[in-house]
Amino acid sequence: MIWSLKETLSREEIQEIQLKRLKKTVKHVYKNVPHYHKLMKERGIKPDSIRSLKDLQHLPLTTKEDLRQNYPFGLFAVPKDKIVRYHASSGTTGNPTVVGYTKKDLKVWAECIARLVTMGGVNKYDTAHISFGYGLFTGAFGLHQGLEKVGAGVVPMSSGNTKKQIKIMKDFEATALIGTPSYALHLAEVAQEMGLDPAHDLNLRVGLFGGEGSTEAMRAKLNEAFGIFATENYGMSELIGPGVAGECQALRGMHINEDHFIAEIIDPVTEEVLPEGETGELVITPISKQALPLLRYRTKDITRLDFSPCSCGRTTARMAKIEGRTDDMLIISGVNVFPSQIEEVLLGIDGIGSNYLIKVTKKGYLDKIEIDVEVVDHNLLDSVTKLDALYKEIAAKLHTILGIHPAIHLVEPKSLKRSEGKAQRVLDLRNEK
Repeated sequence: MIWSLKETLSREEIQEIQLKRLKKTVKHVYKNVPHYHKLMKERGIKPDSIRSLKDLQHLPLTTKEDLRQNYPFGLFAVPKDKIVRYHASSGTTGNPTVVGYTKKDLKVWAECIARLVTMGGVNKYDTAHISFGYGLFTGAFGLHQGLEKVGAGVVPMSSGNTKKQIKIMKDFEATALIGTPSYALHLAEVAQEMGLDPAHDLNLRVGLFGGEGSTEAMRAKLNEAFGIFATENYGMSELIGPGVAGECQALRGMHINEDHFIAEIIDPVTEEVLPEGETGELVITPISKQALPLLRYRTKDITRLDFSPCSCGRTTARMAKIEGRTDDMLIISGVNVFPSQIEEVLLGIDGIGSNYLIKVTKKGYLDKIEIDVEVVDHNLLDSVTKLDALYKEIAAKLHTILGIHPAIHLVEPKSLKRSEGKAQRVLDLRNEK
């Protein structure tokens, strides 16, 4: 099922909408956001300089640091009396990034989500269990309003209290699970501890996951654990929250809501716009936002774009699964390594669980990696032969994919810390003395 005909427009029709809305957005920020007015003036750019979509590349890029330096409302383009909702990041490393929404922004957000949940297989007959935490984080509220728009029943469970989550999911006969993939696997683990088989004792049929990166191996684990069809969606608070893009059931990439967002791929070093199909950093410009219409936001996510029509009938551009982030790439013995590559290997090996921890330290000028991996059966730790065989299998497969030999530590089942939100997979100790 396709929610909106806007998802099936021709490339020419999509670009016509994008250019019209881009021009309006540029005028909006030039007039109402001093930060952008100053940058555009320095570059000799005025709103009427935007005559085609190619002119987008002449506009300034925006980073998370720009939001922090303009904390809290310096990049807002409307007065506070027009803001009806605020969200923000955790701000654990400085000022949080603050985002705001007008009434129209919330309507656009709900529409974007309605499309994505429909792509993922949700309809008005479903009951959706939301395990994202409600609060300043955009995930729960974003999915909530879009699910209600399509007519689905929503259980706003939030995160935490995992055993109660399982009970409510079972008793309310939830058919769709919404949350982070790592917490979903934790839910499956706890359900099994409670004597339940999540694939048979629950009523789930689809899962819509986001909030953190995941791999195909993670999807396979989720599908097997719950007996569901899992899809991934993409977004970030600075852009709108969830709702930028999502997978259809053809699983050929995440469809971008192109009438509301323009996507570019740039070289993260030179900032040059790359041709279609090349891999680089994703840059997004929201073109329907009133409160916080950022220009060319650098997501730091590494992906590529495909503009060919999808077998599902949608014609919107698709972004490939995120390969990693420009700020989480590790250089080990001169080799570039992304944590997602490590996850793909680990989750494909029998005998180990889905939880792991990558510890990064510094040795001279190079990063050094140690990986803690949980085994499934604690009895394995008592068998030197089996433990050695498992260790060698992990080491060999990691070396094949990464070209390096990280230190591997096999640890007791369920000994690594679980997360109720985004999982902490990397512990960075490089700055510790």
